[in-house]
Amino acid sequence: MAKATTKAPRQVAAKKAAPRKSALSPNEQIFKACELALAKLSELDLDHQLQSEINWCLASFQNDGNPIGLYQMADRAVFIFKAEQAKKTKGVTTKLISDIEKALSN
Repeated sequence: MAKATTKAPRQVAAKKAAPRKSALSPNEQIFKACELALAKLSELDLDHQLQSEINWCLASFQNDGNPIGLYQMADRAVFIFKAEQAKKTKGVTTKLISDIEKALSN
């Protein structure tokens, strides 16, 4: 008599939904936007005064949680980046400007 082979049923791995990015709060968005602006200003060696003010506002926000200075600095950074983009400065992209403006609109 032939032996009957029993195979375990093939288990299909359940597909997991891709984890969603956690939505950042408006304060976190403006903080990230100012960090991005500071990095780009430093990279391009632009407006040292604004760099130091952004740096101060970032530290101030971490201490007291008041984002008003970050909004003001991001607005000034957008103005400078738009001027540099008009000059066709390499590294100042439309995406950079739109990312900062998006954080400002929240």
